[in-house]
Amino acid sequence: MVDTDVMVAAFRSRRGASRQILLCALARRFELLLSVPLLLEYEAVLNRPEHLAASGLTSLEVGRVLDDLAAVAKPVKLAFRWRPRLRDPNDDMVLETAVNGNARAIVTFNLRDFEEAKESFGCAVLLPAAALQQIWRSP
Repeated sequence: MVDTDVMVAAFRSRRGASRQILLCALARRFELLLSVPLLLEYEAVLNRPEHLAASGLTSLEVGRVLDDLAAVAKPVKLAFRWRPRLRDPNDDMVLETAVNGNARAIVTFNLRDFEEAKESFGCAVLLPAAALQQIWRSP
């Protein structure tokens, strides 16, 4: 499960763990969970002018990458709503996708914002670098 902030970092920088997480998802090195609301949030945020400028991509190119992600991701139907649960309302849709999809981990830069995920749902909350290490260790 990948938080929007990690997806933004993956698009804005060709280096770093976030980009590698994106590439691993596309290569099916781990099971990426996506719900319709989360995919729509990725699209809305990644198409902001500042992110397009920083990434050097067009809106069409962002859409193609998101289409590719949707093609390899496990779709998650939101059977149960868990709102409001977290301090940031935008994080609630990430948590809902994680819980409804039985995610083992949420990859985010906002560890503190997702403490509830660990405490209430037993879902690990990892920085991109730590998640990447786990992916590489997996068979």
